[in-house]
Amino acid sequence: MLMDSFINKLANKIYSICLCGKLKAHGKKVSFRFHARTLIGLKYVSIGSKTAFGKRLCLTAWDSCHGGSYTPNIEIGNDCHFGDDVHITSCNGIKIGDNLLTGRNVLITDNSHGVFDFDQLEIAPIERPLFSKGKVTIGNNVWLGSNVCVMSGVTIGDGAVVAANSVVTKDVPSKTMVGGVPARIIKSV
Repeated sequence: MLMDSFINKLANKIYSICLCGKLKAHGKKVSFRFHARTLIGLKYVSIGSKTAFGKRLCLTAWDSCHGGSYTPNIEIGNDCHFGDDVHITSCNGIKIGDNLLTGRNVLITDNSHGVFDFDQLEIAPIERPLFSKGKVTIGNNVWLGSNVCVMSGVTIGDGAVVAANSVVTKDVPSKTMVGGVPARIIKSV
């Protein structure tokens, strides 16, 4: 048991060093759990110090997709802790402040496959060009519960809490708790 723990820690350390070398920028003690599910466009990703990612991470920054050209940028602050099965995807911009905590299975996206119009609906969803309503900004000291989806064009203020199983489609003020589908204000401090 002790040997398995040592081997896992060593594998995670080596894996983290290898991945950090592919990032645009990184601070000290960034850690990735072995093995990520999907990693694309790491050269557009900056991560602050002491930030940790759980198992099966999907981290994608798309500079091109199905004929479209994009300028992705993902900035993640210091001391952030992402649970297992987190998916962060950008073709525009995502900025996450310091001390973010997420549960499992969280999606943070600034894009979707196409728009809802007649011409686009004639194309298979996987083949539609990416579309972004705007950048995503998440402030400092934010907590995203398990199964939360943060959609494009959203700003979440400092100290906000997003309840589990919520879909955030509109801005969340600082020091506010939101929940539901779509997320609505539950409580403000």
